[in-house]
Amino acid sequence: MSPLVTGKIHVLPDDVSCRIAAGEVVERPASVVKELIDNSLDAGSSLITIEIEEGGRGLIRVTDNGMGMNRKDAQLAYQRFATSKLQAEEDLFRLTTLGFRGEALPSIASVSRFRLKTVTTDSPVGTEIHSEGGTVWDTQDYAGPAGTQVEVQDLFFNTPGRLKFLKTVSTEFSKISYATQQAATINPHTHFRLLHHDQKILDYPAVTTFQDRLVQMYGPTFLDRFLPLAKIPGGLLLTGFTVSPHHAKISRTPQEIFVNGRAIKNTTIAHAIYEGYKTFLPKGKHPQFIMYIQLDPKTLDINVHPTKREVRFSHPEVLHSGIFHAIKQTFVKSATFSVDSPVQEQKVFSPQLPLPTVKPTTQSLAVAPLSTTPFSPEIRTSKASHLSLFAQEPSSAYNAQKEEFQVFPLGQIHQTYLLGHINQDLYIIDQHTAHERVLFERLIQSWNKKAVLQQALLIPEPIELLPHQGALIEEWLPVLSQVGLEIERFGPASYIVRSVPAILGAVTVGPLVLELLEDLSEWKSTDSLEKLIRPILATMACQSAVQAGRSMTLPEISTLLHDWAHENFPMTCPHGRRVAIRHSVDELNTLFARASEKQPAN
Repeated sequence: MSPLVTGKIHVLPDDVSCRIAAGEVVERPASVVKELIDNSLDAGSSLITIEIEEGGRGLIRVTDNGMGMNRKDAQLAYQRFATSKLQAEEDLFRLTTLGFRGEALPSIASVSRFRLKTVTTDSPVGTEIHSEGGTVWDTQDYAGPAGTQVEVQDLFFNTPGRLKFLKTVSTEFSKISYATQQAATINPHTHFRLLHHDQKILDYPAVTTFQDRLVQMYGPTFLDRFLPLAKIPGGLLLTGFTVSPHHAKISRTPQEIFVNGRAIKNTTIAHAIYEGYKTFLPKGKHPQFIMYIQLDPKTLDINVHPTKREVRFSHPEVLHSGIFHAIKQTFVKSATFSVDSPVQEQKVFSPQLPLPTVKPTTQSLAVAPLSTTPFSPEIRTSKASHLSLFAQEPSSAYNAQKEEFQVFPLGQIHQTYLLGHINQDLYIIDQHTAHERVLFERLIQSWNKKAVLQQALLIPEPIELLPHQGALIEEWLPVLSQVGLEIERFGPASYIVRSVPAILGAVTVGPLVLELLEDLSEWKSTDSLEKLIRPILATMACQSAVQAGRSMTLPEISTLLHDWAHENFPMTCPHGRRVAIRHSVDELNTLFARASEKQPAN
């Protein structure tokens, strides 16, 4: 008899397959919160409370007052693909609920210590179920109010490989806060509460309209800066708000898209919105919008991503065209805008500038007084002339450096590019990227010498942040202080900026902080301080540099060319964009068929 041959293919155990599924559905604590909120909303809850500890790693507790489950349903909910929201395959194409896959609870339970308490509205006794790592080990009676409470402790305790990919506590809680805010935006009739370590972070009582909810979140002046959308193009209902181009910001917050009550990301919709803004948007600014799209469920597929963040449309070109024309027509009808005259801020550079009072950080070294662009620090009169227009450097060293180069400013092209003759070469220079690189190099040098200088603002500038932004910036305040940006909490969602790096001059503080927040969300807690400093300084330099579209005088051009030459002619900005194009005399002679002619003597 031949020996039994064992095959190579086998069926995975249930606990392993559940953990694999959890890897698709449960990316981080915010994924758990989103799935549980979706279930609470589908249960008809009017009050949802989310309690968090350690950014979701230690505890996630979501409590609602929905319809609850009986014991049989509660036990079935632990099985994969068990759901009350689908009966047949055809239901996938007419979904009106948020959760439908039946993967959330078993996936979450498989990577945590899990507890479910639920009571139906028509029963005095409910059900409590405990599990650890997906293994149900106890079911008992529970007496409590109608609704459901799901408690998730020690997330990823049995999958340490997943745990190490989580970011800082502040970053993870920021994402939880954002997920909660998205749910609250699209569900104004539900009261949302979010607590972190028993401290109330969000509290949005139920209201009657979307407008009321947005005022709760963004403040009473929100609607003054936004234009309403109300269109029915191509069979879809498009409503919401889009920012007036006059009030467009460098930040992309908020940019929210909801389709049939579901928060999504979609490149087709985003492209249509940007195209609609195209001729109205100031340079360097982004549109902000909150868009609600309602269409026939049969025309979209929301089953293409485990976390349901992405959807597929059956007629994306119709959707794109409808959104594009809706936004463009909104601006055309507004008397304050013109297609041919996009709004642009102008900044005036002055050849005679006052000297600021400079306050060194605890790491600073003693230096000479610095020159600066117009600012709001304490001012004292100075008789100095020919001051640096861009970077605050000691004037004696700065003047000595200029003698190393022969710089002849020739002019400006399209208020964006500078033409200059440096030594024997002709340069075409992007004024923004060149100034950005100069500032970056000098910030790096100051940081390396532990001599970063702070310039105190005469009037500290207040900044209103959304809760998820405040949670994110809180952890990084000590790091930002080390590079000269001193920010303090000034209320539940307010902060004030007291000082900025002196070398930046007249930086606009609000956009700078908002741009830094875009970067903060991507940093990991395992990154070294040295690794984090470079992107911080790069963002500071970019926000402070002279922008494209600004007129510059010949003295200003000369100053910038000297600065750039002294930094050894860097050809890219900190973000990798080109700074300049160089043409040597030999190249010019070749272009004009003079390659064989003798060069004139100096």
